[in-house]
Amino acid sequence: MSDLPRPAPDFTLPSDNGTRVTLSDLRPAPVVLFFYPRDNTSGCTREARGFSALKSEFDAAGVKVFGISKDSLASHERFREKHDLTISLLSDENDTVCEAFDVWKEKSMYGKTFMGIERSTFLIDGAGQIVAQWRKVKVDGHADEVLARAHSL
Repeated sequence: MSDLPRPAPDFTLPSDNGTRVTLSDLRPAPVVLFFYPRDNTSGCTREARGFSALKSEFDAAGVKVFGISKDSLASHERFREKHDLTISLLSDENDTVCEAFDVWKEKSMYGKTFMGIERSTFLIDGAGQIVAQWRKVKVDGHADEVLARAHSL
């Protein structure tokens, strides 16, 4: 049973390029939001580089792409520069957007439980509706899959 489409929670977050991004202000452009656990970790780096490699194709389709984590803007800037990322990174240091999209989850590693971001991606159409979501994302090939789905809008 799917709960899609459903309205995407609106938000305003600071971006690594010095601007503030408000989701509703991006309409009528479709938007991809990919939530990732932490800058400069192997999986997150591969995911961000995957979306960056396809940025021109997302742009050609009129789709805006943003990565979101709880890392600071300074961390995002270093991450972007170190890996030549071309997509915008948004900082959700207070985890309000992570909570709104239900990606702030209890996780476990090496027998310890902790709260963290569950790697998730959301495709939002030009009317502000979440039309596709990917939870517990496996990084390899993911950006290609999201682009293919975005082309169907």
